[in-house]
Amino acid sequence: MKKTTSEIIQNLRKEGYSNIFVWKDSKGTYYNWHKHPYDEIRVMLKGEMIIKTPTNEYHLRKGDVLNVPAGEIHEAYVLEDCEYVCGSKI
Repeated sequence: MKKTTSEIIQNLRKEGYSNIFVWKDSKGTYYNWHKHPYDEIRVMLKGEMIIKTPTNEYHLRKGDVLNVPAGEIHEAYVLEDCEYVCGSKI
């Protein structure tokens, strides 16, 4: 069963995530190598992007979920206009 954005956000709160928001990126957006002091989760609602770490490459599409652990360096390329739910956990 497909979850609504509200249900996704509710589930993330139950899992201990905070600072939860919906974000949109346009095709061609690039986020250079960076890291966060907290775990970051991304739940794709639509679109397509690639997130790279030094050891892996993740091709994310609608319905995909990716957790980037605190301190892990990563970069992102937006291949198609996208929208996703983002949250952080300390």
